[in-house]
Amino acid sequence: MNIKAVILGAAIFILTMFVTTYGVDTFYSEPQYDDFCSNSIWEVNDMTEAVCFENGGKWTSYTDKVDDGPTGHCDRDFSCRKAYNLSQERYSMNVFLLAIPLGILVLFLGFYFFNLEPVGVGIMAAGVGTLLRGISSYWRYSEDWLRFVISLAGLLIVIFFSYRYSDKFHGSSKVKSKKKK
Repeated sequence: MNIKAVILGAAIFILTMFVTTYGVDTFYSEPQYDDFCSNSIWEVNDMTEAVCFENGGKWTSYTDKVDDGPTGHCDRDFSCRKAYNLSQERYSMNVFLLAIPLGILVLFLGFYFFNLEPVGVGIMAAGVGTLLRGISSYWRYSEDWLRFVISLAGLLIVIFFSYRYSDKFHGSSKVKSKKKK
């Protein structure tokens, strides 16, 4: 591939990544922290342990109490932050479940339907990028065994795919070598 083809393939890769990323984000929006943790319920003059608890906070008493000073601190976002984090984890799992089949689809489309090499390579790279986005969205929440299984499955699929379709990879180079003779 010459430099123009490499640049064209890179441009197609980047733009296809934008399409898949913003396509998922358009139809499935990420949870926003402000939707879970609003400051309006915290408009109280005297913060006590009871008021903190009633509003979903977590009270921490001070060990070194100052005379006429506060007796503790209220973590106001304690309950709502837990709800937000749970919602964020669910969102990441769903992005994972959307991006994996989408990435595989884009990868196969690039391989089968685009015979112009820079276009096919760019779209295939975007398929791999979409797979990476899906995996990385849930990676921090997953256990080590799940990371291992995902990595192993991906490796085995790519190796199988490479062997299964090696004739298509080498087919274009055979044609070129016959033309040279």
